[in-house]
Amino acid sequence: MASCTPYFRALFARWSEPDKNVFSIPDISSDMMELIIEFAYTGSVNVTESNAQRLFMAADYLNIVTLVQICCNFFEKTLCPDNCVGIWQFTKTYHAPELHLKAFHYVLSHFEEVAFGEEFLQLSAQDVIDIISSDDLNVRQEAAVFEAIIRWITHEPQEREGYAAFLLSEVRLSMMPTEYIQSHVLSNKLVTDNLACQAMVSEVIEYKDIFLGRPRLPSAVLLAIGGWSNSGPTNEIEAFDIRANHWMNTTNFLELPRAHHGAAYLGGYVYCVGGSDQVEQFNSVRRFDLSTQMWQEVAPMHYRRCFVSVTVLNWCIYAMGGYDGHTRLSSAEFYQPETNQWLEIAPMHEQRSDASCTALNGQIYICGGFNGSEYLQTAECYNPETNQWTLISPMSSRRSGVGVIAYDNHVYAVGGFDGTDRLQTAEVYNPHTNTWHNVSSMMTPRSSFGIEVVEDRLFVFGGFDGFSTTSNVEYYDSETNEWSEACDMDVGRSALSCCVLSGLPNMADYTIPRDFLQIRQPDREDMYLEENLV
Repeated sequence: MASCTPYFRALFARWSEPDKNVFSIPDISSDMMELIIEFAYTGSVNVTESNAQRLFMAADYLNIVTLVQICCNFFEKTLCPDNCVGIWQFTKTYHAPELHLKAFHYVLSHFEEVAFGEEFLQLSAQDVIDIISSDDLNVRQEAAVFEAIIRWITHEPQEREGYAAFLLSEVRLSMMPTEYIQSHVLSNKLVTDNLACQAMVSEVIEYKDIFLGRPRLPSAVLLAIGGWSNSGPTNEIEAFDIRANHWMNTTNFLELPRAHHGAAYLGGYVYCVGGSDQVEQFNSVRRFDLSTQMWQEVAPMHYRRCFVSVTVLNWCIYAMGGYDGHTRLSSAEFYQPETNQWLEIAPMHEQRSDASCTALNGQIYICGGFNGSEYLQTAECYNPETNQWTLISPMSSRRSGVGVIAYDNHVYAVGGFDGTDRLQTAEVYNPHTNTWHNVSSMMTPRSSFGIEVVEDRLFVFGGFDGFSTTSNVEYYDSETNEWSEACDMDVGRSALSCCVLSGLPNMADYTIPRDFLQIRQPDREDMYLEENLV
C-alpha cells in the first residue's frame, strides 16, 4: 500500500503510532477503497462508467498518480456527445489539464451534436461564451450556433434572457446568408424584444457586403500537391481553407518537383508516392511531417510508378498500376508505416495508368485509365481479405485522367479523357446493385485533376481542360445534384495529387490567419465615414 502513494507512506510511517492497526481515511467510500487496495496489490483495476468519476476523485485525494492517469485514459476513450461537457466541467475542479483540453476540443469538434444534449443546457453563460467564441468551433453553418444559444436561453428564460446580446455578439452573423438572418434571426422573439440585439443584426445586414466576417477554422483542409504547370513539373503545395473559401501557399521549396504522383494522409503524415519529374519515373516515396513541416524519404516501392493510383485502406497505403517508363502496369502493392515496407498484392485484371481509385466499405475501387493502346471504361474492386480483384460493371464512358472518389456511400467517377474529348460528365456506382448512373456534369471539362471530399462536398480542382492547365475549382453537393464554383487555386496545374487533413492539432498553420480577417461589425464612426465618402 505504501509503495503506491506517498499518502499511505506518510499515514503508516509519520501520522500514526507504530502499533496502530486500524486507520480512518475520510471521504473515501468502502467500495472505492476496495478498488484502491486491489490496485495497490495487483497493479490493475476495473474502471467502468459507473465508478470512473468516484475512483478518479479518490485517487486524486490519495495522490495515486498512476490510477489518476488510468481514469483519465478511460474518460478520454469514452468521450462522446452525451458526456464530454460533464467531463470538461469535472476537470475544471480536479487537476487533469490534458483531459480538460481534450474534452473541450471534443465539445468544439462535435458541437452540433453536443448542443442538443442535456449537459449543454446546464452550462453557465461564460461556459457557453467560451465555446461559441472559439475559432475552432466546428459548425458547417453558423446558424447552428444561433440555434444553440436560443435553445440554451429558452431552457431557463427568466434567468437567461439578459444574456441574449452578450451571446449573440459571439455568433458570426456576417457568415450567415442574409435570407436566414431575415427569416430566422430577426423574427426571433429574443431578438425582437432586445434593442441591442436588433441593432447588432441590423448593422450586419446593412454592412454585410462591405465588411468581411471571421470564419471558424475548418475541421479539415485540402492539400493540392505538385503537378504539371504550363512550364513543367512543380513543387507547389496549396492548402484550401473551405470556411474562408481561400487557398494558402504552403510550399516547401526544398522539395523537388513531382507530377503524375499519388498522395495520402495517414497517421499525421502526408505521403507522396511515385510520379515523375519529366526525366525519370519514380519508385520513391516521400513523407511530410505536418507538425515539424519536414520531408523525409521512406521505403521505395517495388516498381517505378508514374500515373499511379493511390488510396488508403486499413491504415495502409495502396499503390496500383501506373507507367514505369516502358510499360503500363497491372501490378499493385501496399505500404505498412509501422514496418516501413511495401508488399505486393494480386495484380489487377487490366494494365492501368492514369486511372483513379478510392476505398469504400473495406474494398478498393479503381476505374478507367490507359493500357497503352486504348482508353478504358472498365472498373474493378479489390478485397484485401481474399487478395482478389473482381471486375465490376463498366462505366458509361471511357475515362483516362479520371477522378474517382467515395462520396455519399457510392463511388463517383468524374471527368477524364475518352480519347477524343476532355469530359465534364460524372457518373456514380452503387456497390449493392453493381450499376452506374449519371449525375450532373461539371461546369468545366477536365482530366488529370485533383478530387477529394471535404465537409460533405465533392471538390475537383485544376487539371487540363483541353487547351491548357487550369486553376479552376468547383464542388458538387449530392443533396442538390448541383455543381458550384469555389475559389480558384493560385497556380493552374494538372497531374497534381491531393489529400484531406483532418484532426490536426496545428490546423491554424494550414488556414488563413483569422486575425487578418474582419471580426468586428462597423462602429458608428465607420458608418459615418462610409456614408460621407466622396
